[in-house]
Amino acid sequence: MTESSVHRSQLAWFKSSYSSNEHDSNCVEVAKAPDAVHVRDSKVQRGPSFAVPHAAWVDFISLAAKG
Repeated sequence: MTESSVHRSQLAWFKSSYSSNEHDSNCVEVAKAPDAVHVRDSKVQRGPSFAVPHAAWVDFISLAAKG
């Protein structure tokens, strides 16, 4: 994980268009910052989040897409 220079309240959070709009669905939300990608639980928006470097996020998405 990495530290980010952007405060959580300044981030524009979004989740996948494949995610359900139901409140009890198991989804994560993502926010892009200049120095990292932030991830949080969509059901607990004021809860903890973590940030990873862009390169790590790209690797994760690439592997997830391969199944």
